[in-house]
Amino acid sequence: MKKMLLIFMLVIVSSVQAQPPGFNYDESKVPDYELPQVLRSLEGKRIKTVEWWQGKRRGEILELFREHVYGRVPLDVKAEIIPVIEEQSDEALGGIAIRRQVRLYLQEKGKEPYIDVLIYLPKLQLKRDGAVPIFTGLNFSGNHTVTSEKEVAVHEKWARNDSRLGHSNNQANEGSRGKSVERWQVKMLLKNGFGLATAYYGDIDPDFDDEFNNGVHTLFNSSRQLNGGDWGSIATWAWGLSRMMDYFETDGDIDHQRVALTGLSRLGKTSLWAGAEDQRFAIVISTDSGCGGAALSRRMFGETVKRINTAFPHWFCDNFNNYNDQEERIPVDQHMLIALLAPRPAYIASAEKDVWADPKGEFISGLEANSVYKLFGKQGTVVKHQPAVNVPVGDYIGYHIRSGDHDANEFDWQQYIKFARRHFNMK
Repeated sequence: MKKMLLIFMLVIVSSVQAQPPGFNYDESKVPDYELPQVLRSLEGKRIKTVEWWQGKRRGEILELFREHVYGRVPLDVKAEIIPVIEEQSDEALGGIAIRRQVRLYLQEKGKEPYIDVLIYLPKLQLKRDGAVPIFTGLNFSGNHTVTSEKEVAVHEKWARNDSRLGHSNNQANEGSRGKSVERWQVKMLLKNGFGLATAYYGDIDPDFDDEFNNGVHTLFNSSRQLNGGDWGSIATWAWGLSRMMDYFETDGDIDHQRVALTGLSRLGKTSLWAGAEDQRFAIVISTDSGCGGAALSRRMFGETVKRINTAFPHWFCDNFNNYNDQEERIPVDQHMLIALLAPRPAYIASAEKDVWADPKGEFISGLEANSVYKLFGKQGTVVKHQPAVNVPVGDYIGYHIRSGDHDANEFDWQQYIKFARRHFNMK
């Protein structure tokens, strides 16, 4: 028994030591906090019906998030796509899939910026049903990392340097092909009747602070000084996901009414915000999204608002800096972001060793969003306390905390697929 306890303590200590020092990982040191009431309007009126939520309170919360957290898309940004099929095969992945590579030009055909979308569709399911549901989301390192198929080109755009992938000098290369196969589980999706559509997030906005003079920011007058409430990179990536959704609506092989949106880490934050802004996404999933994603800011556990704004000043709007070390003053918190997804199914995933992302704070956000789902006659998390490790819970708000680190893996995808099959009424 003593040996088992020692091992357990070493795991906890090593998990904490893996995170940046100087931050709180002690639950007893979480400050007292009071969450903004999701069902009370700015005028103080209690929201009692779906009509009041849809007609008033939902819009209020969206505007608060735009003004104080993520930023809003400038009005002069174009939202048109010009899709061009660059390559396709009916014999992908050994003959089980249709592969399609679609370039979405955002301004003018043949010119940047554009988004390259890699699509895999299950061939047998497509032949039977005519259109298939899909999972979609952005990837970190390029479409070629999601698959080992040589036909998927290595992108030539800016890439994060990553010794694990062999990326250096901000360039991707052939050596990283297939390195994210486990993170995306394409064959598992196909086997269960789903397609996958993914794009490299750097196609939309390269992930470094350059005062927003690259990516899709070139679609408007980038020399204009951004206001404090204008979009940061998370809002920009979310905008790009909506342009992908524009394409899905035109592709007869994709059931665009059954699109599940997912993302990991900063792209989990992005999936939640994209799902809040664009209600065409039928299911919204975040994996280890942490601060600015599913985790409550007011808990100040693990990554804080000040830390994320300092390390990644381009992710959020400039107004978010007003709440560094003052989380209690933010007029919203992340339970309200989950509530914006109602009545659509939402799934929040945490990892046991990812204390930086505050798994408990992620669970509480879902729990505190239950009241809005209840307005719609839906059950949310179902349970009131964070479940044991590797025990998924929830109805319209799914949740699990799995063993392991900050990543998306086979266990995560097994739960997402079960969740989507149930809510998409797939037998």
